[in-house]
Amino acid sequence: MRVELTEVFSHDEHRDVSLTELAELSGLSEAELQELVDCGAIVPAVSHSEQRIFRATCIVAAKTASRLRNDFELDVQGIAVALTLLDRIHELEADLRDLRAQLPRWIR
Repeated sequence: MRVELTEVFSHDEHRDVSLTELAELSGLSEAELQELVDCGAIVPAVSHSEQRIFRATCIVAAKTASRLRNDFELDVQGIAVALTLLDRIHELEADLRDLRAQLPRWIR
């Protein structure tokens, strides 16, 4: 029997983190995170200053990116594609839930 342990992570949605903090929390290097930002896979809340600021929701994306790198040995471009596709899947699942909620109960 295989048991997988999952790290439980709680975050304050209104908390902002710096690139350095994001690197520490995710296990990715600042250079890897910067490449993901350049690819558009992780978007900072504030990027006009020298110090980029990220919303707490980016921590989840960065941790996912770290797992993708470690588990599948993906390079940064592969991680960016995977994150984009995972984000799209979540959007489509939410849309599907909304549409199902609008259907009459007897059709579901």
